[in-house]
Amino acid sequence: MNKTLKKIGFIGCGKMAGAIIAGIKSSDCAKNLQLKGSEVNFEIAELAQNKLGIEVLTDNRLLVMDSDIVFIATKPNLVRNILEEIKDEITPDKLVVSIAAGVSINTIESILPNVRAIRVMPNTPALVKEGMFAAAKNEYAAEEDLEFVMDLLSSIGRVIEVEESQIDIVTAISGSGPAFFYKVIEDMARAGEKLGLEYDKSLLLATQTALGSAKMVLNRGETPVQTLIDNVATKGGCTFVGIQTMLEEKSDKLFFDVIEKTTQKAQELGK
Repeated sequence: MNKTLKKIGFIGCGKMAGAIIAGIKSSDCAKNLQLKGSEVNFEIAELAQNKLGIEVLTDNRLLVMDSDIVFIATKPNLVRNILEEIKDEITPDKLVVSIAAGVSINTIESILPNVRAIRVMPNTPALVKEGMFAAAKNEYAAEEDLEFVMDLLSSIGRVIEVEESQIDIVTAISGSGPAFFYKVIEDMARAGEKLGLEYDKSLLLATQTALGSAKMVLNRGETPVQTLIDNVATKGGCTFVGIQTMLEEKSDKLFFDVIEKTTQKAQELGK
């Protein structure tokens, strides 16, 4: 796609779409983009327009007609009806991007044959510009379509390309993952509380430590994660004892089971 003005429409202007819109608006490429949204309920559309600072229509078809790229950002159970509603307006020059969980490219193509489509799995930290996105394109979408979408999303986090067959694993790791990390942080904080430290202080310790540790992993370069563990867990020291406890309790199996079962549930929902 070239640098001329691109019109991007969001069907659904909820939290995730709002995060993406806010990120795009604050990015360097914003000047080359026109953003609009749609919400069929007039009051919700008006609220979204005031909050997001973009025009929000109440007609999905009109939005699609005036868009080069259409983001499907509604609840998954509404996607089929919306695709049926807009299918006559989806011309070959339009790109459809779905961020609806569990909605496969096959589902999209069953209603919109030969459509240029990209499926994206987002996560909620996009709301604080620390999102993790995975994107998969179908055979009709061009590489430049994918590059354009990935560049857009990189304004509010990190983006990787995956095969669509891997999306359910992505769902388990990064889509559902925030809740798993919240649970770990909460468990650590409650452990501190039980041992005699005030909960608020324990929670801050666990949260900031998680943040700093994550940044060190991202900035590790070629250093294996195991080396980062070994750097802290000096043999015979406090951390070493804690790591040994995790090994004895088989924390690796616990997290494998968590990711495996979540992946399986994502596969079921996709059917």
